[in-house]
Amino acid sequence: MARVVIVDNGGANVASLVFALERLGCAAELSSDAVTIRGASHVLLPGVGAAGDAMRRLRARGLDALIAQLTQPVLGICLGMQLLYESSEENGTQCLGAIPGQARRMLAQPGRPVPHMGWNRLQPLRGSALLEEIEPGAYAYFVHSYALPVGCETLASAEYGTPFSAVVAHRNFFAVQFHPERSARTGAALLRNFLALH
Repeated sequence: MARVVIVDNGGANVASLVFALERLGCAAELSSDAVTIRGASHVLLPGVGAAGDAMRRLRARGLDALIAQLTQPVLGICLGMQLLYESSEENGTQCLGAIPGQARRMLAQPGRPVPHMGWNRLQPLRGSALLEEIEPGAYAYFVHSYALPVGCETLASAEYGTPFSAVVAHRNFFAVQFHPERSARTGAALLRNFLALH
């Protein structure tokens, strides 16, 4: 039986994520305790706000080194995705380093303000159990100002002026730039697929 833990980083509104998991029959535990997180079958790392603030909270709880060393499936969500990478251009923030690469500031363009906010289409680039039952062009809900470029870890991209990584995988670390808890059927399928990973 899955024992799912959501990392309590003190800065994310996780109520909607908890409800989304409950709809899938999963009772997730919110915790900042290292032993609890290490003992989970699946770990979710949500995040909102600034990368630097989120990293300071993780370090204050002693969770920065722990998360990067986890061996069970880990899912970063929105800012949590960016935190799993090595760094962010946002004030030169050093992040967790579980995935190689750097989050970069999105460039505002006419008709494309930053932050990028709203529904956007996913374009799968390679097959993955994480993307089962998610069709090409499926919509997901995004709110972000920084993004990861498309790279070898990218499972699906989205486009906002230029393509960026929407879903990534690197070893046992998975991440989505969108909010699955706000992404209706697409988000529910993504979470269900993550919970089925071993």
